[in-house]
Amino acid sequence: MATGIRDKVVVLGMGCTRFGERWDVGAEELMVEAYEECLADAGVEPGQIEAAWFGSCLEEVNVGKSALSASVALRLPNIPVTRTENFCATGTEAFRGACYAVAAGAYDICLAIGAEKLKDTGYGGLPDLGANAGPLNWLWFPNITAPGVFAMLAQSYCAKYGVSESDLKTAMAHVSAKSHANGALNPKAHLQKAVSVDKILAAPIIAHPLGLFDCCGVSDGSACAIVTTPEIAKKMGKKDLVSVKALQLALSNGEEFQFNQWDGSHFVTTSKCSTKAYAEAGIKDPRKELSMMELHDCFSITELVTYEDLHISERGHAWRDATDGFYNLDGKIPTQVDGGLKCFGHPIGASGLRMIYEMYLQLLGRAGKRQLKDPKLGLTHNLGGFPFMNICAISIVGRHEA
Repeated sequence: MATGIRDKVVVLGMGCTRFGERWDVGAEELMVEAYEECLADAGVEPGQIEAAWFGSCLEEVNVGKSALSASVALRLPNIPVTRTENFCATGTEAFRGACYAVAAGAYDICLAIGAEKLKDTGYGGLPDLGANAGPLNWLWFPNITAPGVFAMLAQSYCAKYGVSESDLKTAMAHVSAKSHANGALNPKAHLQKAVSVDKILAAPIIAHPLGLFDCCGVSDGSACAIVTTPEIAKKMGKKDLVSVKALQLALSNGEEFQFNQWDGSHFVTTSKCSTKAYAEAGIKDPRKELSMMELHDCFSITELVTYEDLHISERGHAWRDATDGFYNLDGKIPTQVDGGLKCFGHPIGASGLRMIYEMYLQLLGRAGKRQLKDPKLGLTHNLGGFPFMNICAISIVGRHEA
């Protein structure tokens, strides 16, 4: 019977670039920047890495179409390299591949790296997926925009739970203000300026009811991890270990927009994926047991609804928890501790690994001004695609227990 990978894999080292408008470098240089930090942190030589997984989403606009891009850029020692792509869950997919390979005993030490170079495309938001999206964009939904469909998520949430638009907008403003406050403490974040709730509420509307500060932008960046078994890490002299407690993935089967049972107010995949992740990690009550989270806040409403899909806030009450500061840095479960997609940035292929990087720093007490007191379990969440058809990836990491 399958038992999952709880405590079978530990993070040996991690690296992450500064995210932002990195006009001075290409995707290859970004990968090298993250990789060099990761190698030094792990205390290994390149020749000790036996296999790698490389995450990059938009192949036409940044780093090439094959795993060779990473192998050549990092001068990897002629090892297997696998390119992964799964929309915004791409970085976590790379991490999942490396972790599963170690847990299976196929390799001792593996690398997961993600990178994206989006600012060069000239788009303020995500570039048009074009041929990469196939019929999804060109035929089925020729006028679709990300802000537009997530704005409908906000409207559906209000309609289902009887929440006034004013109350929801105030809650979303608190979600964004919290992330800006956290990002201001992070020297690697794309946006490092605190923004008040009043300023957020007064910002121009992008897609009603979402305003400018309810939307994340895009960035250039790279992040990576080196993973191994607890036994190997201990033989290398590592004492404080960050262990993988759960890795789960859930993909939509199309039911949300092909049938009428789904009301458009939440994410089916996140609800199901989180339940499996908690079971794998041995978590009974996430509201009490989780220490921190990094969620996929492509829009403030996405983060707010995810509080409920993760079974932390009660259905219809996440907006109250957000307004009350439950998810603030000094709240019960600090969320977007590093600024999130909203402020750290969103280079798609790197985002999942960037989230794990923050959990890793926090668990080892290395997070500087934003360091939490004695965190034990951290959850990361990616959501790729649209509310009506998406991919959810969840990782849970924590201190290793013998």
